[in-house]
Amino acid sequence: MTVNSIGVVGAGQMGNGIAHVMALAGYDVVLNDISKDALDRATDLIGRNMDRQVSREKITQDERDQAMGRIVTTQDLPHVAGTDLIIEAATEQETIKQKIFDSLLPHLAEHTILTSNTSSISITRLASRTDRPEKFMGFHFMNPVPVMQLVELIRGIATDKQTYETCLGVVEKLGKTAASAEDFPAFIVNRILMPMINEAVYTLYEGVGNVNSIDQSMKLGANHPMGPLELADFIGLDTCLAIMNVLHDGLADTKYRPCPLLTKYVEAGWLGRKTQRGFYDYRGDVPVPTR
Repeated sequence: MTVNSIGVVGAGQMGNGIAHVMALAGYDVVLNDISKDALDRATDLIGRNMDRQVSREKITQDERDQAMGRIVTTQDLPHVAGTDLIIEAATEQETIKQKIFDSLLPHLAEHTILTSNTSSISITRLASRTDRPEKFMGFHFMNPVPVMQLVELIRGIATDKQTYETCLGVVEKLGKTAASAEDFPAFIVNRILMPMINEAVYTLYEGVGNVNSIDQSMKLGANHPMGPLELADFIGLDTCLAIMNVLHDGLADTKYRPCPLLTKYVEAGWLGRKTQRGFYDYRGDVPVPTR
């Protein structure tokens, strides 16, 4: 199957990045969100990020202008349904994702492939609620999308070979690398990454080290580009907690129990960079540890 148009549902951190790389790769993009402000912010951010690529000579001004011209925004979800491939990039809550797919179903073309950018939720379960489980799979980008090389492709139990190969072809056209993952909680990257972040929060919770010493230890002692708590803030503490809950519920193993301190930060609304406070306070010129 040839893919010419891409629908992206959700114009947040992941959705705008996906729209960005798809448009640069030559796809016509329909970017949807329930909020006009979110769509305006996404368009502005995509433009500024592409301007940065032009200034660094990663792309030309003409490539930038053509890519921006391929992106159409809409608050009308059925408008997305006319595309060849839809990538749902809404918040990491299964009920919200299910509502999106339920709303899309009456308007879809027969050939349209449905995918989710979920970082942890069962692809098989999401697909089972649609009329095309064989044309449904996980399409998990890493953040920030324009920079990160990897895309996890996750097949549900019913996903057919043609759907997988079509999505693989899209990843290759983007110039990215696909990792094929089985449909188990959190797939590959987050199955390994999130328990490490959760353990870093436990290390903080138990007083083994403070925020600064934990992050410095992993950056200088394990050569990580970002410390685990800094990375958690970048990802969003609510997302980290949601993934740990998926792992804990899905695998029924106490080693995946979310740290109570992570839960407390989320309850406080300290979700990381996006709310200006998490394990660091970002309201000043320099991030300051909050513990």
